[in-house]
Parts: sequence; structure tokens; C-alpha cells
Amino acid sequence: MSKINTEQAAKPVGAYPHARRVGNLLFLSGIGPRTANTNEIPGLELDHRGNFVSFDFEVQVHSVFNNIKAVLEASGAKWENLVDVTVFLVNMKRDFNAFNRLYAEYFKDAQPCRTTVEVTSLPTEIAIELKCIAVIED
Repeated sequence: MSKINTEQAAKPVGAYPHARRVGNLLFLSGIGPRTANTNEIPGLELDHRGNFVSFDFEVQVHSVFNNIKAVLEASGAKWENLVDVTVFLVNMKRDFNAFNRLYAEYFKDAQPCRTTVEVTSLPTEIAIELKCIAVIED
């Protein structure tokens, strides 16, 4: 078993790796949209009291996918190697249709299994997190 971390994706918010390889399977930890270098949340602006000033869910979706791609590449895998994706949304009613549309753009050919659930909250002020499994073809 090997642990994988990369500077190209946002740092985990706890004591866990970005991914772990077991045989030819790659298990990605939950990954959100925070940026790798600044740890900022794209598409979210808060005032000095922590209240929402502006919010763009689609920017967060693109950022999550970029973080997933970075972890896959650091692990020797590709986007097409994803076989299972679990999606956590903090507001299903507001965000599901936009997510579904963007997901279809990213997964035109490679179509892993997918589960989407609504959760009360996620670590930090993010609106989306993905948990993925991929197969690495040697």
C-alpha cells in the first residue's frame, strides 16, 4: 500500500493522504474545491464577519475536478481511470442541476458509477466534495 500526496491539489484538512493505492486500485480521500497554493475557496467571497458576499457553485465544481485530476496524475492514473464517484453537496435543490450539467461535460466518454448525496455541511465553507475510486492500469 502506498500513500499519495501532491502539492498540485489542496492540502487535506486532516491527518490523511490525498490517495492510497492498494494493488491496482486507487482510493481518493474526499476532495473539495480549495486551491492548492492559497487554500482559498474559489467562487466564494465572505465579509469580515464570515457572511456570504458572493457565491458561484460552478466555479467550485471546476476546481474540485481540477483537484481530482491533480491527485490522479500524481498517482499515475488518468481521468478515464475513475470507476466510482461519490458526490457530497450541501444543497441538493440549489446545486444538483448545475452539477449534473458540468459532470456530463467532464464525463462524456468515461462514465464511472456515481452516487450523489446531500449533507448538512462539509469541512470549511465548501459546497461540494468528491470521493473517488480509480483503477490504475500498469
